[in-house]
Amino acid sequence: MDDRFECLWLTYDEMTKDQLHDLLKLRQDIFVVEQESPYADIDGKDRLAMHLFVVDRQDGKLVGAIRLFSGNPARIGRVVVHRDFRRFGLGKVLMANGVEKARSMCPGCDIDISAQSYLDKFYSGFGFLKISEEYLEDGIPHIDMKLSAAAV
Repeated sequence: MDDRFECLWLTYDEMTKDQLHDLLKLRQDIFVVEQESPYADIDGKDRLAMHLFVVDRQDGKLVGAIRLFSGNPARIGRVVVHRDFRRFGLGKVLMANGVEKARSMCPGCDIDISAQSYLDKFYSGFGFLKISEEYLEDGIPHIDMKLSAAAV
């Protein structure tokens, strides 16, 4: 990863008010505004997840994030990269770190995602396999995908 960026894992309780604000704003800017999909992002589940923040060291700006739920299966969701930072490969950084963290928190577990359908090839590159037909979630086509524990 480019030295310009820093990765930071936080629980909900470890986040500052500013970090929580920045996380919710980033997700709203991308998922609700850019993708024109009004949905209830604040779903009460952030309190139960680990959150990976990718921060621009130059100005401290949050430029990418995911949330991870431990368990079997583990679950990665809310994968988001700020539109101005998509050329840096941060989506790959987020997913690689998410898979690694899930494997360390829950050795031998499968990892599930609900992926926007157009990102099928991106997630397949990490070993995720499609396990559902396409469906609409918040007006956007999605598919369920799984990374098997055997794919380590």
